Amino acid sequence: MNKKYYISTAIAYTSGKPHIGNTYEIVLADSVARYKRMQGYDVYFQTGTDEHGEKIQQKAEAAGITPQQYVDNVAGQIKNIWDIMNTTYDRFVRTTDKAHEEKIQKIFNKLYNQGDIYKGSYEGMYCTPCESFFTESQLVDGKCPDCGRDVHKAKEEAYFFKLSKYADRLEKYINEHPDFIQPPARKNEMINNFIKPGLSDLCVTRSSFNWGIPVTFDPKHVVYVWIDALSNYITNIGYDPDGNHSDEYKKYWPCDLHLIGKDIVRFHTIYWPILLMALGEPLPKQVFGHPWLIMSDGKMSKSKGNVIYADDLVELFGVDAVRYFVLHEIPFANDGVISYELIIERINSELANILGNLVNRTITMSRKYFDGKVSRGKAADIDRELSYLALKTPELVQEHMDNMHIADAIDDIFALLRRANKYIDETEPWILGREDGDHERLREVLYNLIEAIRFAAVLLKPFMPDTSKAIHDQLNIDDGGLCSLKEFGFIKDGHMLGENKILFARIDTPKMLKEIEERNAAKAPAKPEKPKEEQIKIDDFAKISLRAAKVLSCEPLKNSDKLLILQVDNGFETKQVLSGIAQSYKPEELVGKTVALVDNLAPAKLRGETSEGMLLAADTESGVKVLFLDDEIPAGSKIR
Repeated sequence: MNKKYYISTAIAYTSGKPHIGNTYEIVLADSVARYKRMQGYDVYFQTGTDEHGEKIQQKAEAAGITPQQYVDNVAGQIKNIWDIMNTTYDRFVRTTDKAHEEKIQKIFNKLYNQGDIYKGSYEGMYCTPCESFFTESQLVDGKCPDCGRDVHKAKEEAYFFKLSKYADRLEKYINEHPDFIQPPARKNEMINNFIKPGLSDLCVTRSSFNWGIPVTFDPKHVVYVWIDALSNYITNIGYDPDGNHSDEYKKYWPCDLHLIGKDIVRFHTIYWPILLMALGEPLPKQVFGHPWLIMSDGKMSKSKGNVIYADDLVELFGVDAVRYFVLHEIPFANDGVISYELIIERINSELANILGNLVNRTITMSRKYFDGKVSRGKAADIDRELSYLALKTPELVQEHMDNMHIADAIDDIFALLRRANKYIDETEPWILGREDGDHERLREVLYNLIEAIRFAAVLLKPFMPDTSKAIHDQLNIDDGGLCSLKEFGFIKDGHMLGENKILFARIDTPKMLKEIEERNAAKAPAKPEKPKEEQIKIDDFAKISLRAAKVLSCEPLKNSDKLLILQVDNGFETKQVLSGIAQSYKPEELVGKTVALVDNLAPAKLRGETSEGMLLAADTESGVKVLFLDDEIPAGSKIR
């Protein structure tokens, strides 16, 4: 077979090091790619990083480095983790690659010249982390509908892509291709929540920052993430907007599977297919929005302090144990839960007991009773159930893999391993091995066990590749692939087994949890030593008049990149305050907010303007943060 199979992950955003929940996607994609290769497919597996945008520029500025230096560092971390997890991607793409940037500019020009992109302006509520505009009606409790964070009013000139022009065509396509969006619930959500209510045209450039790909004919605009990042799936395999596509593009496109997180299904099933329709290119065959791996107390996040990283888990438990856990613990359409306790429990109960113990005691008995020499013996009716399940298991695994039920495919393999363990209890080889026991029967029992283990070893390869190889090494045979699972009796009489080794040792749970606690404490940033400060008395503090004040207006101070000039209502009068927070806040983010004002500060001249007070703010690693008060507190309220 030489049939092609193109699988991609979403490209990871280079805002920071990916946690284990982010890492799940690349491992999931790798298991599918490995299985397809076993089936004989010519697999192309692409992953990479999304490296432009306002958030990247802000993080780079806060770190005192260029955006390119920042993304080079984070992209390196991401690629390193993908490699640590033993993933077999064929290409790691970056949106800062020159060839990608040039093609994005050509795609933008093509869409503009054919009338699918036009110039306008956007005014709405903007979420900086998501880099998205929303209308008031799209907000959820006044927050970003995607990430739940605060938004602020923003207006800027922009170019727009005519999503609305293609809405009916997209809905028709989705309905005619029922497998295009998976799982099915995601399809219903896209049609009912987004397409049917009416698609608004999409903002596809930004002019308020410059870390992006410039529009060639209007360079103060940079191409926005939707065209830049989504197009990576075709730019990096040789798509050419002029029609001179590479042989690689002609071979692999359309993609067979875009594997993405459930939170970005909308972008991949509405924006991306419409973009392809406008370009006149085929749509991907399937977009699968996988669920998340979450902590028991909710979604993993740095702000919650509950982040677990893949490389740390690998240090503790090994690559294959981590791969097994993330692949097995996330069902087809529901979020999975991760904790150190749960990982340890799975390793002990499933990897050590069910898998490792079966392999170890089978090879140990074979070496003890027959010096590791394998041969057939005297069969019995009880053998048929084990051999039947072994022959059936590859079919069950294939059915589940074809439908993206990865956890169920792993369960199929472990059902065979459980049956083999039960077979040992039923046949009692330790009794057959006695001096007066039935040694011919024992030969057959051990042969059947070794064959069952071989079946499992072949089928485990996409999920636990190192473990699969280790089992084959102990069996002293090469991996025969899926074609070797057509018969139960592949190993020939007289075959000599290799040395048995422990695959997974049981973990002392209390001891390991204590070690993890100590490791995490050692890695936690040390609290800075508090500077020595002069103590004051209550009378000194009483001299300061702190009042709640409402910000009425705010604008940048001319010829200053640090100062903002604010008009604030202190409940009695309007005062002018100059504050050095311009690098942390845009003026529109402050208007209407309630702040803490030092109200009796002596007036001072700054850059020719009078400042009649001071806002309370905190110095943090990410910049100055103004102390905002509850908006229900009336202006003029005394703070004490």
